[in-house]
Amino acid sequence: MKLSNVLRAPVVTEKSTLLQESGKYVFKVDLKATKHDIKRAIEAAFDVQVTSVNTLRTHGKVKTYGRNRSKQPDTKKAIVTLAAGESIQIFEGA
Repeated sequence: MKLSNVLRAPVVTEKSTLLQESGKYVFKVDLKATKHDIKRAIEAAFDVQVTSVNTLRTHGKVKTYGRNRSKQPDTKKAIVTLAAGESIQIFEGA
């Protein structure tokens, strides 16, 4: 998988900002991306050292509009732990 297609967007929520204090950052990633792909993409994009990657998939909800039913897309998030003393500048000062 191409590294430019792995990362979709950073996740900025109250919980993710609390995780930043312990050196963990949350990103939306491609559904087909593996932990190794995510690690290489983060290290290449932000020039940091990644110690671990945890991933989770959420299934899209089924919504009903009148008689029609539609499904929202599935998503995948990655919680990336950085080495001690390193940080990603996108989240600071944003």
